[in-house]
Amino acid sequence: MTHEMGDPGCDNDNVSPTPAQRAQAARIGRELAALGFALPGTLADRMTRCGHATCRCHADPPALHGPYHQWTRKKDGKTATRILSDDQLADYSHWFDNHRRLRELIAELEELSLTIAEGDHRRNR
Repeated sequence: MTHEMGDPGCDNDNVSPTPAQRAQAARIGRELAALGFALPGTLADRMTRCGHATCRCHADPPALHGPYHQWTRKKDGKTATRILSDDQLADYSHWFDNHRRLRELIAELEELSLTIAEGDHRRNR
């Protein structure tokens, strides 16, 4: 069996996804191709205290500094944190959304693949 270029279906003649499963894989492939840039990690807005004992952030009640947009991710096996400006947050926020969608699509493709593999009832030889 030959497959057209761009067909995300199975490239193994011994496994036969249904037309609906092939359509689902094709949709996932189209969405993946359209995503664009993706930034991994988490975003959090943080309020902090500084090291100056007489600063307003140490008053009662405290007036903390911030909010600071904190981007945290893993880099070379270690946690890396970077503070983003308001402009950077606005510029990158779509990329963070793209990464979340990327992870969702990967999970969906894995689940589809598991369904197909678990439906393969050939006997072990």
